[in-house]
Amino acid sequence: MKQEYLTTGQLAKMARVSVRTVRFYDKQNILKPSFIKEETGARYYTSGDLVKLQQILLYKYLGFSLDEIKELTVSAGDKNFMVDSLKLQQTLIRDKIEQMQLVQKAVDDTLAAYEKGKKINWDKMLSLINLTSMENSLNKQYQNSSNVSARINLHSLYSTNKEGWFPWMFRNMELTDGMKILELGCGSGALWAENIKKIPTGKGTQIILSDISSGMLQDARKAIFRENAKGKKVKGSEALSDVISFAEFDCNKIPYGDETFDVVIANHMLFYCEKPEQAAAEAARVLKPGGILYASTYGSGHMQEITRLVKEFDERIELAARQLYLIFGLDNGQQILKTSFSEVEKFIYEDSLLIDKAEPILEYIMSCHGNQNRYILDRYKEFKGFVEKKTDRSKGFSVTKEAGFFKAVKKI
Repeated sequence: MKQEYLTTGQLAKMARVSVRTVRFYDKQNILKPSFIKEETGARYYTSGDLVKLQQILLYKYLGFSLDEIKELTVSAGDKNFMVDSLKLQQTLIRDKIEQMQLVQKAVDDTLAAYEKGKKINWDKMLSLINLTSMENSLNKQYQNSSNVSARINLHSLYSTNKEGWFPWMFRNMELTDGMKILELGCGSGALWAENIKKIPTGKGTQIILSDISSGMLQDARKAIFRENAKGKKVKGSEALSDVISFAEFDCNKIPYGDETFDVVIANHMLFYCEKPEQAAAEAARVLKPGGILYASTYGSGHMQEITRLVKEFDERIELAARQLYLIFGLDNGQQILKTSFSEVEKFIYEDSLLIDKAEPILEYIMSCHGNQNRYILDRYKEFKGFVEKKTDRSKGFSVTKEAGFFKAVKKI
């Protein structure tokens, strides 16, 4: 079938935007034409380009920057991009609706109080509206791994424990050939990319990496097989690709049968669940008798110096919408897991950070899924200067780390 092309004017008309808008996105390398006529330089687009333009306009409406839009539309080039992109759009729209509903409730309550002559609690209303500015949607926060990488980089560059979190975690899990392994919330895939030589690939080994975000799965896939392609894996990319697969689903509804896996891994993710005990129960369900859940988390003292740093600059800043360690942390995790597992043991990772530059601290702070953008972006130069003064290059900026994991065994 012959490909039908649209002129710039036709594309603009169909998308209900100006020709100038189409040309702007062309110049920004976000929406390039599918065909350029050499003789005249005329630019032509396809129906696929129209869909892409509609996606760009939606992301713009949802508040994404040009760089973020570029990442979402240009960098994602696999054959599943259309479905992945539509799912992301669907989730973002739902997030937007939920946030606006919170604002509406705050306004409705205030209006009702005003009409009844009651005293209005303006602080409460503004606090509710403030919460809606937080990037508390995991799908939005983790639609790609840039924010995750910023946090991982800080730890990998400045940790006093030189073994590193991911090698330590991998070593202590004792994964072997022939195991069926499921990771919940694999994120950027760093656990596997950083241990590429140690991944078991023997006969019968099956490793499924899952996440609720299709964008994260795409990044994990790229990271793991990029490391493998460097020649770090003796057995080659074919062997590894036969062992590792990827699946998109919610950890509260694991789409596998009872007693399927030998090991389930939940690396820093159970505290993102509304009901971590439900996710733990699902993990126990799909584990074989004697199977093990490795669930890592933080303690209350983790990164407390950075929290104090931003609070000193502006006490309104919250780097997280919720205190994650209160949901599933080193203090309460054992109790939560014991509702579904017979044995639960805690392992602590001894480590801290000593940072001698402001830039990685700034990058870490701006990557958090709190409301920091609301109070820092317009004062970024001032904030950067503030952090630079706090970072003593001779002594370094010391940060407490309080992390570890639970080894939970399913009753035989």
